Amino acid sequence: MKNLKYHFQLWMIPALVLLAGSLWARPMAPESVSLDRLSTEIVWQQVHQLKEGERPRVVLVLGGGGARGLSHIGVLRVLEEERIPIDQIVGISVGALLGSLYSGGVSVDQLESMANEIGWNKLTDYSKVGVMKILLTEELLSTRRMEEYLERHLGKKYFSDLNIPFSCIATDIRSGDRVVFIEGPVALAARASATIPGLFRPVEYRHRALVDGGLTDVLPTDLVPKDDWTVVVGILPRTGFENEEVSSVLTTLVRSIEIQKEVMVEEKKKLADFLIEPDVGSISMMDLAKNKDAIEAGTRETRRRALDLKKLIIKKIIQRKERNIGER
Repeated sequence: MKNLKYHFQLWMIPALVLLAGSLWARPMAPESVSLDRLSTEIVWQQVHQLKEGERPRVVLVLGGGGARGLSHIGVLRVLEEERIPIDQIVGISVGALLGSLYSGGVSVDQLESMANEIGWNKLTDYSKVGVMKILLTEELLSTRRMEEYLERHLGKKYFSDLNIPFSCIATDIRSGDRVVFIEGPVALAARASATIPGLFRPVEYRHRALVDGGLTDVLPTDLVPKDDWTVVVGILPRTGFENEEVSSVLTTLVRSIEIQKEVMVEEKKKLADFLIEPDVGSISMMDLAKNKDAIEAGTRETRRRALDLKKLIIKKIIQRKERNIGER
């Protein structure tokens, strides 16, 4: 076999020709390209072995959504099964929690086990008594347990210690600034990114009062530089809000924030090269007990979309090969 850098074995040429013909048969979005599965998988046998630089970088942008965001676990599982590389992760809110753990070496199996056992009482001091405390004394609750929980599974890692490059977003509640974490303690940054304002005390860090990144962003696709050698995969659960029960202080507060963000999300989706939107139905943001349903939604949607993602990656390789040939 020749150098893997942009070269394929001779036995792959027919499949590659078929692939190229299908991709350019008619103009259409990569997500909707119709292509024979067999020819794609034959080419993918070689593509998935290429190192970063020899193929496009794949960047996952994990959006928020509370308990709905547990669908990210199903997405990660299928990407692993399909041997789709992950070169960088950007996370916000629950996407920051899961992204930090996965980037730090926590396996998908471990993430699923953690989702099965987790509850708000393990991550925060949220309880009915705690809510009464807010109403009577205006004293906010704490997410300190969240940081401790992350540290138990990650250790006291810094961003530079992670296996996969990772960044996450929080909001400075004083200034309204979006704060991007690319260095410092990972557990603290992820905790800040998932601290719901109005219910939990802001995380104090470097003279900032940090809360949920979802307050100023939804899907931070704009953090990834756009070029023809990067595939930005935006992952954000879809919901059926009309069926969601809004009957508590917390769910009402969270739903109010969501309404504010719905206009913003469409613009951020446009910046992604590829979207995976698990249909989580009427799962509430706070309903951690429905973790299996959320994970299954992520698994189901990613299995449906994985072939199209492979096609997009392969198409970028073909385009670069054609440009290189044209420049000779």
